[in-house]
Amino acid sequence: MGDVSEPQETERQPSRVSRRIGAIAESATLAVDSKAKALKAEGAPVIGFGAGEPDFPTPDYVVAAAAAAAGDPVNHRYSPAGGLPELKAAIVDKTARDSGYAVTPGQVLVTNGGKQAVYNTFAALLDPGDEVLLPTPYWTTYPESIRLAGGTPVEVFAGIEQGYQVSVDQLEQARTPHTKVLVFCSPSNPTGAVYPPQAVEDIGRWALEHGIWVVTDEIYEHLLYDDVQAPSMPVLVPELAETCVVLNGVAKTYAMTGWRVGWMVGPTDIVKAATNLQSHATSNVANVSQRAAVAALQGSLEAVAEMRAAFDRRRATITSMLNEIDGVQCPTPQGAFYAYPNVEGLLGREVAGRTPTTSVELAEVILDEAQVALVPGEAFGSQGYLRLSYALGDNDLTEGIERLQKLLA
Repeated sequence: MGDVSEPQETERQPSRVSRRIGAIAESATLAVDSKAKALKAEGAPVIGFGAGEPDFPTPDYVVAAAAAAAGDPVNHRYSPAGGLPELKAAIVDKTARDSGYAVTPGQVLVTNGGKQAVYNTFAALLDPGDEVLLPTPYWTTYPESIRLAGGTPVEVFAGIEQGYQVSVDQLEQARTPHTKVLVFCSPSNPTGAVYPPQAVEDIGRWALEHGIWVVTDEIYEHLLYDDVQAPSMPVLVPELAETCVVLNGVAKTYAMTGWRVGWMVGPTDIVKAATNLQSHATSNVANVSQRAAVAALQGSLEAVAEMRAAFDRRRATITSMLNEIDGVQCPTPQGAFYAYPNVEGLLGREVAGRTPTTSVELAEVILDEAQVALVPGEAFGSQGYLRLSYALGDNDLTEGIERLQKLLA
């Protein structure tokens, strides 16, 4: 017999991108918005319901403060990585004014938008193996930031039949010895759901009882309708303050998404650790944006009230029109500026010669056939749903939903 060659071991080629970063999913909401804008640039009459940003300009007095700040040489230099002292003081005053929550400047870190506040918080709190309870549907950035920090997101689903609100019983069933953090967002992105005060307190006391940290996102605190309230959890459960981080920013309240100013408020040791991280990652937030944020927080809330009135009008329109479509169930959102209809009744039905079986496929058909861009529920951890932002002009909103009605009739 001849010699039998041993199989040669081939050397595995290393990936050009790290596994940690390669595993990150692109922001689905930004991707949909980007695709809609690209199609518009090509001349297509696309109407986009994807972006989570107000369609109003930033208030004039905020822009004026930024213009003045741009001309002041003091803002042309590095400033403290954790934020300008003036902005920290304004955040302290705003938090007391709007939430009744008394904090100190040492508990505040100013970040490059709300997303950096989310990432910094999880990076400061989590070690590999730590689990984070994530009420689902969730904002797309939460699970990616948790994984980047070495944690494991544990989804706790609450669908339309629960008003998109998880219960204490559900959280308790999901709790394990590895549970370290609970994410809480009310008013909610993507659903617009608002937890009643008693539910907020019950969840806070459950977390306190089991030694679980709470990361509560209050970015939509001023966008509430029908006289509902969205109290801050550490105000209802004061004992939770030492194991709670509050996330917020100027983006939604003051139509300042592009200015990139957010913040986290928490125990001083966690804020100090997150500040150390930021000092190496980005240093300070742009000083002109920080000066603009000071003006926003110290100014009137009249512009906010005007936006809220417009959103309230659009909320009624979009909910009513969506519910006229056979196979669509859309509860009335009580906060933020999103409608989150259940569209399971449309799946498996023929639409323009195609038969979508998932909400991803349905969103593709809608974009291709009606030139309406919206975000499928899979992006938020819930198949069979769609998210539509009603932060767009009244005429575009009406025309966009009319296109859906015609396509899906």
